[in-house]
Amino acid sequence: MKIFRPRGRNDAGQMARSPLAQATALYQAGRYAEAEAEARAVAAARSRPRDDIYAPLALSIAALATGAQGRPAESLATYDALLPVFRRIFGAEHPQTLKLGSDRAQTLIALARHAECEAECAAVVRAATRGAGPEMPLIGAAARNGLIYALNAQGRHEEAEALAREALAARREPDRFALVLRLGLARSLSGRARHEEALAEAERADELRRNLSEEQCRPETGAVELAVATALLGLGRGAEARTRTVAAHDACLAAFGPDHYRTAEARALLDRIDGA
Repeated sequence: MKIFRPRGRNDAGQMARSPLAQATALYQAGRYAEAEAEARAVAAARSRPRDDIYAPLALSIAALATGAQGRPAESLATYDALLPVFRRIFGAEHPQTLKLGSDRAQTLIALARHAECEAECAAVVRAATRGAGPEMPLIGAAARNGLIYALNAQGRHEEAEALAREALAARREPDRFALVLRLGLARSLSGRARHEEALAEAERADELRRNLSEEQCRPETGAVELAVATALLGLGRGAEARTRTVAAHDACLAAFGPDHYRTAEARALLDRIDGA
């Protein structure tokens, strides 16, 4: 997730005085309930005039924060209301609109609507590829990550692997997007029972994470541990897998709460290990 600030209209001064600054900072600090409340307050305060760009942008932060608290249906409803507003204010293929579309599509993962997520992420990737500007590669990378996740969730691991390898080859920066792409690759390899390779990719992701800031890694809390645990379980190393899974579950519970899809994923893996 990357929150883009509005551009134009005296950029430097406007960014310094942005009414979104506090909500953005709270979100990036993992204080999701506070970020949601602050963003909704900004949106309410700026609901007039009709074309104030900060009101819908504030609600997009609220949608992100709502999803991070494990309330994807509410998050999706906000995105659905915002999409026509963003298209009217910014245009259908503006970076802000495409980012909103990518965030909306990936909310569908938490609702197990993986085929829809696949289709919508693919559409964002195509639009980002056509577009110009510094944000487009980031939007494309985020949407590819959602696409890879959706393919894996549908059992199409070979397609997911190919897409992850292609995206990693094109992305040289050791950033958060490289981290999530590598995790997607590990997930696809585990899905194909190539557990040694999956463990190696998950360990590479772990090494990459260690070189990123806490803020950059926070949205992926628990994801590396789950990738490692899944590979370890496939290799018959159940005790090690359980330790990693417990760590992932505890971290997700603290960061996102009990209803977040990754917390549920960790809980399901723990049940699978204990039932084996």
